[in-house]
Amino acid sequence: MTLKLYVDRMSQPSRAVIIFCKLNGIDFEEIHINLSKRQQLSPEFKDINPMKQVPAIMDGRFTLFESHAILRYLACAFPGIADHWYPADLYKRAKVDSVLDWHHSNLRCGTAGYIFNTVLAPAFGLPLNPKAAAKYEKVLLASLAKIESVWLQRGPFLLGSGQPSIADLSLVCEIMQLEILDEKDREQIIGPYKRVLKWIDDTKNAMEPHFQEVHVILFKAKEKFHKRRHAVGSSIPQSSRKPDLHSKM
Repeated sequence: MTLKLYVDRMSQPSRAVIIFCKLNGIDFEEIHINLSKRQQLSPEFKDINPMKQVPAIMDGRFTLFESHAILRYLACAFPGIADHWYPADLYKRAKVDSVLDWHHSNLRCGTAGYIFNTVLAPAFGLPLNPKAAAKYEKVLLASLAKIESVWLQRGPFLLGSGQPSIADLSLVCEIMQLEILDEKDREQIIGPYKRVLKWIDDTKNAMEPHFQEVHVILFKAKEKFHKRRHAVGSSIPQSSRKPDLHSKM
């Protein structure tokens, strides 16, 4: 039976799973779960993932959720997957797992929280929250600093590897969410981290043409949000506008 992916391409983890399948020739049926319409809350999807989140997969009768678990499963379950994605060597695999575990409460927490509270919240019927955004921005900047100084010390990819792993894929898809920001704001956040910038480019290049194609929806969303911010900003008197939100670290 064909592997089923329950995803929304606006979701960073969803994009990582889709890209992995495309890069490795894994046939799949993409089932769109529209988060902005709250389709993840439907009774039908709850049967697939009781946590009501994307991505999730169904492989025959087997269902699985959580993107890192899915990536590990795909790397092990399908034949012909190159070893660099999720090494068979126990020590190397444990190192990849350490990055994936770190990601949840650091880079993902900071990026998702910051972007949601500065850009995405209105799409879900919620107000922007500058106070929450400032808190998450600190986590995001600290995470980028750790990637720069710890994870990218010895090579072009995480952990000094010469080829990308599922950790590179997951983390770069996360950082790509910053593309929704205005260019000035994105540069202010990520610009100081030169190793991170090169690593992003190296990872994107290693995953083309699928990386760009899967992220098209994000670039379109950026245009839409930019126009919306510009329209709102132009309607606010200059003296009433708030300064740009960036913590000093």
